[in-house]
Amino acid sequence: MRISGPIAGRRERAVVIAVTLSCCAALTGPGLGAADAPPTPSVAAPSLDWRPCPRDGHFDCASAKVPLDYGDPGGRTLDLAVVRRKATRPGRRIGTLFFNPGGPGGPGTVQMPQNYPLFPREVRERFDIVSWDPRGVGHSTAVNCFATSEESAAWLARRPSGFPVGARQRTTWVAAYRELGRRCAQRDAALLRHVSTADSARDLDQLRRSVGDATLTYLGVSYGTILGATYANLFPGKVRALALDSTIAPSAWTNHADDTPRLPTFLRLGSDRSAAVTLDRFLTLCGSTTAANCAFSAGGPDATRDKFHRLMRRLRERPIGSWTYARTVADTISGLYVLHPGWTDLAARLQRLWQDRAPAAPGPLPTPPVPVPYTGVEQAAAVLCGDSPNPRDPRVFPTLEEASAARAGDAGRYWTWASAPCATWPTMAANRYTGPWNKPTAAPVLVVGTVYDPSTPYQDAQAMVKELANARLLTHRGYGHTALVNPSSCVNAYESRYFIDGTLPPPGTTCRQDGTPFPARQPRGGVDTGGGGTAGLVSNRPWPGGPSTR
Repeated sequence: MRISGPIAGRRERAVVIAVTLSCCAALTGPGLGAADAPPTPSVAAPSLDWRPCPRDGHFDCASAKVPLDYGDPGGRTLDLAVVRRKATRPGRRIGTLFFNPGGPGGPGTVQMPQNYPLFPREVRERFDIVSWDPRGVGHSTAVNCFATSEESAAWLARRPSGFPVGARQRTTWVAAYRELGRRCAQRDAALLRHVSTADSARDLDQLRRSVGDATLTYLGVSYGTILGATYANLFPGKVRALALDSTIAPSAWTNHADDTPRLPTFLRLGSDRSAAVTLDRFLTLCGSTTAANCAFSAGGPDATRDKFHRLMRRLRERPIGSWTYARTVADTISGLYVLHPGWTDLAARLQRLWQDRAPAAPGPLPTPPVPVPYTGVEQAAAVLCGDSPNPRDPRVFPTLEEASAARAGDAGRYWTWASAPCATWPTMAANRYTGPWNKPTAAPVLVVGTVYDPSTPYQDAQAMVKELANARLLTHRGYGHTALVNPSSCVNAYESRYFIDGTLPPPGTTCRQDGTPFPARQPRGGVDTGGGGTAGLVSNRPWPGGPSTR
């Protein structure tokens, strides 16, 4: 998942990856499961006219036309922006690896090139790596509910940063998202109803056909895992290799195909509890080292946790410039996504706030090979709120917030309001996929779950394995959101084997992360540092603080 919407100013410097927060509501009828879904009429595969990307000729860019509605292939069409990096050893090329960077709302034309160096070397050698801006997003035919950038900026300025605190801000928050939904419905109601995960899975199959691959090789991270699971159940015979990294439990995403949920999406997923546990580990490990290694350290775990809670209480009463309590909580959760340098940078920002100084602005991200597109909060909202059921009454969210805060502290408040905008979203997607999730696939699926993930809990990875017909869990005993951007040579080696020849890790396999949170990262060899495909493998060894796979 990618954080946009409630979170402003994400700070991952080396990568653009996180969690989406904007929201959803259903005014139309229930979605279609596999048993009652209408057959998709035959649609010709789009042609891809590859050309060097305008800002970096190492990547190729193309555009593909797909139907707005696969039930009406002769009707309106949408454009998909596509990017490719060719296999670096074309003589040993196997095919194409498709990549979805998460979200919903992650623009693949930007995020795949920025994350390209993190793909295992053998994968870069043997596959063309292709990504795309999903329908409704970025450079593709996009949801854009404002006539000008000034209108968008004015709307953002009215909405509380992070999440609402107190009755007045809650009223402003709900009114802002109600207005956003009205704007979106007025500008392109048809597009809002056709940006579902199932629609994107059908687009993915069209792109697979366009590159000439008989079956799909795919890596999806975060939201990209629910896209991969949907593809696996819509096109089970077309699965060659699907790796799902930092997964969303399908039944939690769809609320077991029930459109009257008691809990919003992210509380069903358990994101609040997972973020709370990860934050506690951050504070424990920070307090276990010196301030030279972790700037926020108070000389011990308990003292550092107390220091954090005192800082949050201070910010509630006295913000530091634009750094309110809610903004700081939001920044803290997103700061846990990337271990290096994210945790060190987060500690430095918290220490500056402790000293009553506003943190410095983040440094620039790597320049993508295409211009950075508009990715307003409405793009994530259109997918999330159209696809995943949420309570329709905004008045229930303060009660839900308090219940989540009782079990997850500040993280519970953040994750409760993450999907609250869905309470006033104007429509539900026309072609949702709500299950079943156990269609036998032509090849097994590899599921990677990180133990301390502030967004998608490790338990969701376990649930994904149980819900899919044929899947194997690889446990990543580390910190952060996705193993892709928090590398493990061990995970990379197993993923490389799986993508290249279909070999799965042995049951119960666990991998350690490269490096530790606060000391400087020490590369251990392996795929991501240029070593061989079997470097750094770890299996079934105990790891302090993490669950056992046996």
